Amino acid sequence: MGLLDGKIAIITGGSRGIGAAIVRKFMNEGASVAFTYRSSSAKADAIVAEFADSADRIIAIQSDASKYDEAESLVNQVIEKFGTVHILVNNAGITKDTLMLRMSEEQWDGVMEVNLKSVFNVTKHVIKPMMKNRLGSIINMSSVVGVFGNAGQANYAASKAGIIGFSKSIAKEVGSRNIRCNAVAPGFIATEMTDELDESTKKAYTDSIPLKRFGQGDDVANMCVFLGSDLSSYISGQVLSVCGAMNT
Repeated sequence: MGLLDGKIAIITGGSRGIGAAIVRKFMNEGASVAFTYRSSSAKADAIVAEFADSADRIIAIQSDASKYDEAESLVNQVIEKFGTVHILVNNAGITKDTLMLRMSEEQWDGVMEVNLKSVFNVTKHVIKPMMKNRLGSIINMSSVVGVFGNAGQANYAASKAGIIGFSKSIAKEVGSRNIRCNAVAPGFIATEMTDELDESTKKAYTDSIPLKRFGQGDDVANMCVFLGSDLSSYISGQVLSVCGAMNT
């Protein structure tokens, strides 16, 4: 028995990094999973192939969550295949880091559309089936940067702070229908992006973390499993940090 047996989940941005870790963890816990990707089709196909023995429980859908119509189509496809939606993990996100003096309008708008507008788009379309079921868990991927800010990331920090306010508001709107909404705030997590950092930069980052290491994708995925499961049935409207005490 898995913690997510019988649950149907949508995970945006699930072909790599934290998203891929969440997809794998949800599958291993018994959920049926639809995950999205924008361009990494080979990586998406590889994840689906890992679960060939459970092919009826997983589907990869090319979709841009920052586009309202594509988000609607995504939810419709999932309902057509699996019947409903119980869990939504809004994980899609990008960075376009630079100091404010150099930040272009495109860099600001691009991050806001992918990181924040996508959360509105997909949440908007899963609310109705969740309300019909009187059951749902919405998990929005924020960041510790959305809590305390970071130089050179005004666009990213603003988008992640917006996710926190959005999550708290949705929790209050739909709580009476037994729908929960929480934000997860990862700290420094080892991904393809952090692999490209030089050793001195990695050391500077790890020195700032009380646990003295980067987190792993599974650390965030485990939190998402908890929030998607019945173990967290009375937790809503919260920001749960996965940061090794960095945000303390």
